Amino acid sequence: MNQAAPAQPSRGRPRSFDTEAAVERAMNVFWSRGYHATALPDLLRATKLSRGSLYAAFGDKHSLFLLALDRYIADAMTRMDIEFDPHRDPVDGLRAYLAGYVDRNSGANGRRGCLLVATAMELAGRDADVDRRIGSFFKAMEARVAGALSRAKAAGKLADGVEPSSAARVLVCFVEGLRVVGKTAPTRIISQATVDAFLDRFIR
Repeated sequence: MNQAAPAQPSRGRPRSFDTEAAVERAMNVFWSRGYHATALPDLLRATKLSRGSLYAAFGDKHSLFLLALDRYIADAMTRMDIEFDPHRDPVDGLRAYLAGYVDRNSGANGRRGCLLVATAMELAGRDADVDRRIGSFFKAMEARVAGALSRAKAAGKLADGVEPSSAARVLVCFVEGLRVVGKTAPTRIISQATVDAFLDRFIR
């Protein structure tokens, strides 16, 4: 009878920490402080890693920041895929999408702001890796909004003269501008009224 081959020893020690959780903690630090204002000791405290473990797992600060930005973008994309589910009424999807911005734009959430907007203001034009990610995200968001508007048009729910692609571009600029205004921590009532007035210009 053939004997089973001996198990091959694993290469190196397995990591004893949750890399996804570490990236999320790092993301929150970058989100609160910004890229340049975040120092290595801030990341070590947040991730509870030693300098050696952090560098071994993620490389340098910039590499960890890109992973954190990817995590933030992935969360946003997942949220939009739910809001703009093609099986959902498109106007309901648009309202859900904008309601999320009301939540993120009001009070303490608004003061914290948006990691993508903050990163664009800090690094756009100076970091090609960041430029690619932010540019791709805005294109993906615009495509999802345009898809919902196209479905709304097919259902006869768009106002006369509204063209889905152009309206999507305007709407994306609106919600990202809303995030900047959110740094002044407007009340939920103000944010909701602003969103309602804007959407009413596109929907019958």
